[in-house]
Amino acid sequence: MSNTALIELITREVLAELKERRGKTASAAKRVPVAVSARHVHLAQREIDILFGPGYQLTKRNDLYQPGEFAANEVVTLVGPKLRPLTNVRVLGPVRDRTQVEISRTDAIFLGIPAPVRRSGDLAGSAPITLVGPKGSVTLPEGAIIANRHIHMSPVEAEKWGLKDNDEVTVRTVNSERPTIFGGVQVRVSPKFKLVMHIDTDDANAAGLQCNDEVEIR
Repeated sequence: MSNTALIELITREVLAELKERRGKTASAAKRVPVAVSARHVHLAQREIDILFGPGYQLTKRNDLYQPGEFAANEVVTLVGPKLRPLTNVRVLGPVRDRTQVEISRTDAIFLGIPAPVRRSGDLAGSAPITLVGPKGSVTLPEGAIIANRHIHMSPVEAEKWGLKDNDEVTVRTVNSERPTIFGGVQVRVSPKFKLVMHIDTDDANAAGLQCNDEVEIR
């Protein structure tokens, strides 16, 4: 075999190996799409009755990414000690057992409330907030939080990546103009979940992320 033929053979083998490695790396990457959550409210029926009238039922505007969840046509106004209202805050369904208000740190400063970073449903000792609807208002002694960063995934995805419900992981942005690493990201696993990472508008703006961008679990 001539030197030229030998060089060509080696070159083809090296290129083939590099291509195979890139394919394995891409398939092994733990990529997760991003959903940016703006401020919103989950209501219990007790608060719905006060804000919209006794026996009122939420009406669906559109389905959300997670099965069974939807954005309602209904909106409320949020008011804190500074008496500066946040208007047209979307209500999300379905009805919850307990009312939960999810805002960003910027929103909390605007309202003047000490909203803590919490997992969904962890409301003990969270911030007070007043909600105003078309039929009335209600002041909650607690219920306003800054939702923690979290990833929804199915049991199949969790098993594939060696994760379980309530694990915490670190993720990094992919192809972002403002490369960012997020720590303490909660993993939430359920057969009804579709894969997505939820962050609020503050985190999204800081990292230059938009809905459907991707992050990678490290």
